[in-house]
Amino acid sequence: MLKKKVIIAMSGGIDSSFSAWLLKKQNYQVEGLFMKNWEEDDINNTCNSKTDLYHAEIICKKLNIPLHKINFSFEYWNYVFKNFLDEYQKGNTPNPDILCNKIIKFKYFMNFAIKNLKADFISTGHYVRCKKIKNHIFLLKGLDDDKDQSYFLYTIKEKQLKKILFPIGGLKKKEVRYFAKKFKFVNAFKKDSMGICFIGKKNFPNFLNKYLTSKEGNITDINGKIIGKHKGLIHYTIGQRKRIGLGGSIFYGNEPWYVYKKDIKNNILIVIQNKENLHLYFIGLIIKKITWITNVSKIIEKTYMIKTRYRQKDINCKIISLNKNKIKVYFYTPISSITQGQSAVFYYHKICLGGGIIEKGIPLI
Repeated sequence: MLKKKVIIAMSGGIDSSFSAWLLKKQNYQVEGLFMKNWEEDDINNTCNSKTDLYHAEIICKKLNIPLHKINFSFEYWNYVFKNFLDEYQKGNTPNPDILCNKIIKFKYFMNFAIKNLKADFISTGHYVRCKKIKNHIFLLKGLDDDKDQSYFLYTIKEKQLKKILFPIGGLKKKEVRYFAKKFKFVNAFKKDSMGICFIGKKNFPNFLNKYLTSKEGNITDINGKIIGKHKGLIHYTIGQRKRIGLGGSIFYGNEPWYVYKKDIKNNILIVIQNKENLHLYFIGLIIKKITWITNVSKIIEKTYMIKTRYRQKDINCKIISLNKNKIKVYFYTPISSITQGQSAVFYYHKICLGGGIIEKGIPLI
């Protein structure tokens, strides 16, 4: 019998490298594909894509599998990065990694691999799992709770899952790194990539200033009293504590300040003190741009779990229908620092159901 052909996204990291090794051991015909998604790193040396490509080439040679290369920089700029900038300009805090997975990895990469490279499956090194239950395929959290990446993959559809393999979803990161060292992978000691690739080690405020316009404005307390100046609202996130630029005073004491709201219309940053301040907490939220992985029916008034940011502890919640495009959610336990533009993702135990974009929170007080 002919082996099933799998095209795996090779990033140059140990997760995709060991995934490729596992796929070969499972008797697939494995081929790698390296995607270049950002051009400016060649000039600014932010992403080190040349090093990543070199590592991917070395690993593929070691595994005796071919490595294809493709440039999706145009698609990334137009369908991911522009959205990232637009949302920041509006005062929101988007997560480009989620949109990158949706648009680049599981649209352009997937289509190219299946149509042009005649793949039966595609594969990535994400820490998630798939499981068939009755007549449906579900996306499950990765076995390693600390590395689970289902939050970033909630936009995947069930029909896509039928064509995707996640080889390391049932492993812990320490196991993957152990085998990478044992097999003497060139990237065995490479650190995990953190944050947004196209920013790299660069100063984030400086990076935003390169692409977006912002101006200084007043910082006020919750009563409207001016207590300082901000550097531009694009540089602040709801719940943020560090780098606000406010110290203690004889009037306010030494309690740290937290970003409470951003008044975009009047260019005002509103802050409050004390992380236990009830103004920072929310009892629910409104979510837009809803997407469900598997067709979900009769979800209303049932209890699920929700994450409003990556690595947040799951919180029990109840979904209340608003209309086709938006839903209202109430938490069983108040959550602090709900951030507009971020994603809220729903779970039923280990199953990732889907999610959407946070439009606004429902305040506790």
